[in-house]
Amino acid sequence: MSNRMENQASLAAWGEETFGPAADPVRLLERAELEMDELLEAARAGQDEEAALEAADILILLFRYAELSGFDLMEAVDRKMVVNRSRRWKPAGDGTGSHVKGG
Repeated sequence: MSNRMENQASLAAWGEETFGPAADPVRLLERAELEMDELLEAARAGQDEEAALEAADILILLFRYAELSGFDLMEAVDRKMVVNRSRRWKPAGDGTGSHVKGG
């Protein structure tokens, strides 16, 4: 296994080299939807390694979309977590939840 660490730019470059330029960045998100279905299937079947690889496919597509759209995805995550940490949350009891409106 390689010790190489990938990043948004290297993943976007690989995608373009491998598949060609994205004519419409939204197509990357549509493909990510298909990969999400594959992730759900693997997770429901308890196929942890396959689920990990499908999750990676989704992230690769999101990083490519971010690069083409001109934003750094991890910086966006950091900004969003500042917002999330300042909100009040209502847990659903299943490991998910929603933020309290106005809070």
